[in-house]
Amino acid sequence: MPGIAEIQHAILKLPESEFALLRHWFNELDWAEWEQIIEADSDEGKLDFLVAEAKEAKERGSLEEF
Repeated sequence: MPGIAEIQHAILKLPESEFALLRHWFNELDWAEWEQIIEADSDEGKLDFLVAEAKEAKERGSLEEF
């Protein structure tokens, strides 16, 4: 298996179109991992404080909607 330096060197040699495809693939991979972490945290109740804060802000009339 090639090392990081070899992979970096190969990436720098890619044509722009292939680099764009790699960048897109890597971003999708990163987002998928992030979504799994958020889902696991939510399932474990680690994000419940955010819901509580939003409900409190709504009750006070200070909830900002975007």
